[in-house]
Amino acid sequence: MKKIDVQKPEGKLGVLIVGVGGAVASTFVVGTLATRKGLTTPIGSITQLSTIKLEDGGEATAPKIKDVLPIAKLDDIVFGGWDIFEENVYEGATHAKVLEQKDLEGVKDELKAIKPMKAAFINDYVTRLHGTWTKVAPTKWDLMLQIKEDIATFKKANNCSRIVVIWSASTEVYVPMTETHMSLASLQKAMKENSPEIAPSMLYAYAAIDSGVPFINGAPALTVDMPAMWDLAEQNQVPVCGKDYKTGQTLLKTVLSPMLHTRMLGLRGWFSTNILGNRDGEVLDDPASFKTKEVSKLSVLDTILKPSEYPELYGNIYHKVRINYYPPRGDNKEGWDNLDIVGWMGYPMQIKVDFLCRDSILAAPLLLDLVLLADLSKRCGFSGIQHWLSFYFKSPMHELDKQPVHDIFAQNVMLRNKMREIIGVDYRSNID
Repeated sequence: MKKIDVQKPEGKLGVLIVGVGGAVASTFVVGTLATRKGLTTPIGSITQLSTIKLEDGGEATAPKIKDVLPIAKLDDIVFGGWDIFEENVYEGATHAKVLEQKDLEGVKDELKAIKPMKAAFINDYVTRLHGTWTKVAPTKWDLMLQIKEDIATFKKANNCSRIVVIWSASTEVYVPMTETHMSLASLQKAMKENSPEIAPSMLYAYAAIDSGVPFINGAPALTVDMPAMWDLAEQNQVPVCGKDYKTGQTLLKTVLSPMLHTRMLGLRGWFSTNILGNRDGEVLDDPASFKTKEVSKLSVLDTILKPSEYPELYGNIYHKVRINYYPPRGDNKEGWDNLDIVGWMGYPMQIKVDFLCRDSILAAPLLLDLVLLADLSKRCGFSGIQHWLSFYFKSPMHELDKQPVHDIFAQNVMLRNKMREIIGVDYRSNID
């Protein structure tokens, strides 16, 4: 096994978040700051809490991942970002109402100091929101250049040695992949011509990658999931990953569907519905934005169950997904799932799940892991799509001629084996 030459995580790591004042992002920031002050435990973060089995020369150990994987220390993180509202992160977290006030007070001064840069926002792509803290430019290309300047300015002002950009803003309306997204030349031309096929998230992705900065897409939009961006990432030796954080209902799908497939139990129908009342729920109340999310959610079952290989079990599944905006719930999402499954001799059975979860609480530790692992990827010299980070996403990015891995157990093996490779241990002798 070839040893990976990993640069040490020296200096400050700038974490720039698109949508820094939103519920998910502010929850992530608060929790990270509180963790490094010893005020809380980073529950849900694999990089901070999980152990990893290592066997080298016949001696087995299981150290904490953070103690053996060369990731950045939480004390070295500097937060910043963009938002369509001018309020600082303390104000944003207060308005989001995810966390209790007592949890904000311990890091209040740090939160107030994080003030967003103006966002590149175009209302046509998120029709339910109306930004008041936004950039102005004649073309989308010019907006992208402003974002590049923001990245450079933040890095210098905060004395950061490295930067990671992560998208944690609202889901944009559905933009399908076209010829515009197939080459760098066509993508650049479309940006300069203000093409409707260029959404704001693409401007952030392009600006980051062209600046040599890893980009993480936490939403289901096209954004960086296209050949043009992959080519740009390879040219600049930049790692990219996405898309759409795997949190509530889809997390359960990636657990339950492998169980059905492994036991060779049939499936006739899977009905999923959500209610939530945060900003994400409001945005997804728009059918055009919901379409983007629906495509992401629906892709899971076919990939795991492989209906073409098992037509008698999964060849005629009725799969329906619904998301309903319900303001009284706020960030406390509830997901109902009904599975109509089939057993021996075709006899029907049912599985019903009622998952009362907290959307931002489930997402926040994913953001922490992703920014640390994306930064690590860059220091390892990795570039392009980071398949080993598929574990964290609903709709993992993949080349056009390949299929993504959705099974959470298979994803966990991919993730940990890559960690072992980076650590320098032969993963073939390790079994989790």
